Amino acid sequence: MNPSYKGFYFTLEPPQPATEILIAELGELGFESFVETETGLQAFIITEEYQEGLLEEVQILQSEEFKISYTSEDIEQVNWNEEWEKNFSPIMVDEVCQVRAPFHPKLETEFDIVIEPKMSFGTGHHATTHIMIQHILKEDWQDKKVLDMGCGTGVLAILTEMKGAKPIDAIDIDNWCYLNTLENVERNNCKHISTYEGDASLLEGKSYDAIIANINRNILLNDMATYVNCLNANGKLFLSGFYQEDLPIIKDSCEKLGLTYESYLERERWIAAKFVK
Repeated sequence: MNPSYKGFYFTLEPPQPATEILIAELGELGFESFVETETGLQAFIITEEYQEGLLEEVQILQSEEFKISYTSEDIEQVNWNEEWEKNFSPIMVDEVCQVRAPFHPKLETEFDIVIEPKMSFGTGHHATTHIMIQHILKEDWQDKKVLDMGCGTGVLAILTEMKGAKPIDAIDIDNWCYLNTLENVERNNCKHISTYEGDASLLEGKSYDAIIANINRNILLNDMATYVNCLNANGKLFLSGFYQEDLPIIKDSCEKLGLTYESYLERERWIAAKFVK
């Protein structure tokens, strides 16, 4: 039987970047699913996981920079597959890579990735996933050993395998993401991706030709030295999950660790930057 949920319906003025900040804060408190709307955000948490006063921990709700209001309701036995089918549309990146759900028709394109997103991050709709896909499309991945850190749905790891990478490690600290990546790896008939549940502590003794990390600024800064230690000579590091104004601090952290900044892509103020060791 599907669990019951509490739904929260936020109206945000202005909607960006408030929506992205709110998603990040609610995600840390156990909210499992989000649907962006024209006026703001719908967020859902399992009823048993919700405690009265939980939203008092959400800092953006106290911010004077944004006008935020919300209502809530109890939702019984949500069929999440139906919810995603209502709200998840296929995307095309640079006319060569389609990311779609199993219920979408397959188009003639070079790379066709089938993702059942469920509650995991990484359908390609978010700007960071989109621009990381663009980075991957530009690179030569043949026989490269790759790490996808914070893999979400596994979409980035899957694309690198489609472009010839092997072997590939996909890691996420969230159990739902770990399980979702396992499903999507199998769904796309990938043979060279190993999926793990955990954090950067799993990287001890590992080495890679390329590392992809689409997480958030604070985690990137905290784990940067670990990433660099795992990177082979001439290896490439692709980072996303931060805004344009955060690029200087990311660059400074990477350069202090011996990396060379090469380029970045930008979409809706989000950045995906490339560094070389």
